[in-house]
Amino acid sequence: MSTPTVQQAGLEARNLSLGYEGKTIIESLSLAVPNTHVTSVIGPNGCGKSTLLRGLGRLLAPQSGDVFLDGTPLRRQSTRHVATRVSVLPQTPRAPSGLTVADLVSRGRHPRQKWYQQFSTSDESAVEWALAATDILELADMPLEDLSGGQRQRAWISMTLAQETGILLLDEPTTYLDLAHQVDLLELVRTLNREHGRTVVMVLHDISLAARYSDHIVAMKDGRIVAQGSPAEVITPERLLDVFGLAARVVPEPTEGRPHVIPLGTVDTLPADA
Repeated sequence: MSTPTVQQAGLEARNLSLGYEGKTIIESLSLAVPNTHVTSVIGPNGCGKSTLLRGLGRLLAPQSGDVFLDGTPLRRQSTRHVATRVSVLPQTPRAPSGLTVADLVSRGRHPRQKWYQQFSTSDESAVEWALAATDILELADMPLEDLSGGQRQRAWISMTLAQETGILLLDEPTTYLDLAHQVDLLELVRTLNREHGRTVVMVLHDISLAARYSDHIVAMKDGRIVAQGSPAEVITPERLLDVFGLAARVVPEPTEGRPHVIPLGTVDTLPADA
């Protein structure tokens, strides 16, 4: 089963401020998402990672500044058009009760359908491919509420893939997944990027996995970007101490030499002479 081809898109935030109920979380942030790369956003809880992803995916309107898709502000583009170029997996997605896995994944096709159009052969192929890519084809007829947390997460990722967009925004996509399925998912992300040119931006908490599977790392703290670049440039003991308050050794992992983090303790738990 072949992977669907997609149209590439460029995504950029310029002087972007975001927040909730009058409170600003991110202020005057600018970021050009590297096209056809895998980017991971890292940082402590509450630093604005998910808020940034929501802004990039037009799930959250800017307080000021703009997000640009192909050089045009998102606010000037139709929701349907944006949804054919950018797909978003939020941190805590929700679906109506009674939905089967296949029903959920089929919803990823809605942006590409007209009101008068029946579910087509190409739609069916895209859904089948997305189910197979996330290894849940055999679960297609099961109700979502009967799945484990990890299976449900893969169903949501499958829906995102069925959208066939050039840009994937994934907020903590490895949540609820055991280590084997985390690796399976991140291998899929790398395949989509390397072999099919998908641009991926994902929020990850596991810094070593982010280093292993990303081309570009964005480190955030207090609603701002404090560093970005290759994993080797960003993931250093000094940066981990500054961003996370974490004392750690950073060593090259044995297969590709990418940074691997060995935690030693936080600034609050280390001896004074450490």
